[in-house]
Amino acid sequence: MTIKVGERIPSVTLKHMSKEGPANIQTEDLFKGKTVVLFSVPGAFTPTCHVKHLPGFVSQAAAFKAKGVDTIACLAVNDVFVMSAWGKSCGVEEEILMLADGNAEFSKALGLELDASGFGMGTRGQRFALVATDGVVTQLLVESGGEFKVSAAEYVLAQI
Repeated sequence: MTIKVGERIPSVTLKHMSKEGPANIQTEDLFKGKTVVLFSVPGAFTPTCHVKHLPGFVSQAAAFKAKGVDTIACLAVNDVFVMSAWGKSCGVEEEILMLADGNAEFSKALGLELDASGFGMGTRGQRFALVATDGVVTQLLVESGGEFKVSAAEYVLAQI
């Protein structure tokens, strides 16, 4: 079942690249006491994700912070090394937390997984964005198949 506005973010362990190397991050710690914008892409370096989705959030990071967003996070069903390399290639630096959901556990817990086996990609996360305050979803913007509109940085920013 898909998570809904008003529901709490599920408890899952994700990975991110720290200065010391791959590190775990608990969703409770990521969302607790903060306003977080999390956007999910089907895959790092894939065309729309690489050319439009992530760059939009990079260019709008200051505007999100100005609206009170504490953390901007990018999620993909890729490993932590790919997510780190992708972030570096897009100049993410400290602006966006690049989160690896390598086994799609978080995407499945949200009910937002995607069967991309027809493209040879297996289980992935759908393209979406959510806003959560203190671990509770306040906005959920899920794209219809193949679209890129409601999870774009500019659209999400206008909803906050």
